[in-house]
Amino acid sequence: MDRPTPNALVHPEEASRPDDVADLIIAHLAAIGVEYVFGVPGGAIEPIYNALARSERKRGPRVITARHEAGAAYMAEGYARESGKIGVCIATSGPGATNLITGVACAHDNDIPLLAITGQPKLAAFGRRALQESGCTGINTLGMFRHCTGYNSMISHPEQAEPKIVGALSYAAQHRGAAHLTIPVDIQRSNAHEGWTGPAANLTRLLTPAVLVDDDAVQEMARELLRAQHPVFVLGHGSGGSVDLFMQVIERLGARFVTTPDAKGFINPAHPGYHGVFGFAGHQQAHTLLASEPDLLVAVGVSMGEWTSAGWSNVLLNRRLIHVDAETEHLQRSAMARLHVPGQPAGVARRLLQYLPEQFMRTPTPAPTAITRLNPTPPPIAAGVRPQVLMEVLSERCPPTTNFLADPGNGTAWAIHHLELNCRRRSATEAAEKGYRRNPAASWLRVLMDFAPMAWAIGASIGVALARRGRPVVCITGDGSYLMSGQEITVAQAERLPIIFVVLNDGALGMVKHGQRLARAEPIGFQLPGVDFSRQAEALGVDSIVVRNEADLAALDLPGLLAKSAPTLLDVRIDAEQEPPIRMRLEALGTVK
Repeated sequence: MDRPTPNALVHPEEASRPDDVADLIIAHLAAIGVEYVFGVPGGAIEPIYNALARSERKRGPRVITARHEAGAAYMAEGYARESGKIGVCIATSGPGATNLITGVACAHDNDIPLLAITGQPKLAAFGRRALQESGCTGINTLGMFRHCTGYNSMISHPEQAEPKIVGALSYAAQHRGAAHLTIPVDIQRSNAHEGWTGPAANLTRLLTPAVLVDDDAVQEMARELLRAQHPVFVLGHGSGGSVDLFMQVIERLGARFVTTPDAKGFINPAHPGYHGVFGFAGHQQAHTLLASEPDLLVAVGVSMGEWTSAGWSNVLLNRRLIHVDAETEHLQRSAMARLHVPGQPAGVARRLLQYLPEQFMRTPTPAPTAITRLNPTPPPIAAGVRPQVLMEVLSERCPPTTNFLADPGNGTAWAIHHLELNCRRRSATEAAEKGYRRNPAASWLRVLMDFAPMAWAIGASIGVALARRGRPVVCITGDGSYLMSGQEITVAQAERLPIIFVVLNDGALGMVKHGQRLARAEPIGFQLPGVDFSRQAEALGVDSIVVRNEADLAALDLPGLLAKSAPTLLDVRIDAEQEPPIRMRLEALGTVK
């Protein structure tokens, strides 16, 4: 979307108007390079919207209007994941703030830097039953956010605005979590404190996490690696940004490696040392490798939650483990480990390479020629498209620059187990020669592992697409998730984003249905009405295609659809009887029979 030239619409009185608190807040976002603020407007947040209108005319941060506040938070989270910047979402007081909470909690629990800003009625109205009052005398949203953020405060005086916005941004950036500020509407309108001339020149430096490395622990880790004959690495989501460095370590040692589900998109599966995904919906080779009792296991950036540890499996959590992580909370979950190495993984890897002699090169153990999947092309069971075949087609025919996001549910399981990106099947050398380069901190496949709300991927895919305009995005979602939040595709339409929304339409909450079957539980509550999502999309002004069978799937021009400056919805009528790879989840719950 074209934007106005810098000064074409700036009114003279606005150019000389002293900044109010709302302008101060937006100026700090502009100073750190934030491009978009995602939200839904309302009376108690109006001054922030006025500041955003003035900001947009000066080519500063601009607003993206979501259809629901949870969608706004998911968009901000997706933007943060892809851009590396802080995601920002805003909402009015009362229900606007409470609607935001699920998305903020999702970002916080998944270590994504996010700032949420909510409004409040004017201070003088507190305790007087103001409309949508949500301060300490109403529905206390500030208290609610305390449980799903790491920084949570109300700006009650104009003089507090600058230190609190800097504090909130610093927390989000340095601790990779969510921060929340709530601001009464009269404080938003107040003049910024006297003498304020703009954000601090070193604001970006204040937000940069310190690179601290426990050198003694790294030296001990190097000694363990040099002694080990068959080390195995487990690369997790927290290794993003350091994967290339750890691949140098792995290759120097001739080691084998696996990834957790949320780190699959960081690596090239054609690498000879790769043995697949370990954890939820993972591959048998990965579990077999760890179960073979290698003399040393090195987990890098692994949260050790249920899905990343294969239900806290003792093939990973044992005395052979070295755990590298920047988060103390993650290290605490591996108390039995041989060694804990706290610190940013990139800093640990750089120091480790100094302690491993370059001439020290073991012959790598060959990996299987292909990762064995659970019956990758089973025979059809019912009418429709087999999900395994759908993933294979998306893998082979989407451009190498495509970003994939998969919603919690069966879509996540199918994507983790079956989805690849075509250039990743080539060798690293061939991929480099063909120019398939990537940001080492960015993953082409994004899934949630911990706090995992349905419909997250619908909003997050819009944030990802905005962060890398023109780059294709595929959102894999289910009919249950789409019925929750499908209206957000109109945001993609308004912004002309090249996103394919793939709806796995089986008339059911599929993970619930198959989970009940595997657990021999009562079949209840999973049924959904039959919906023609293509016709719904058409009513919303979005191009759509119904994919009723695998012949329809084969006829799709996926590169052409992703080359458009507009979204497309694919209503894929899937074979609803294919069992997804979710048994590990049920084993962790103790319900599988």
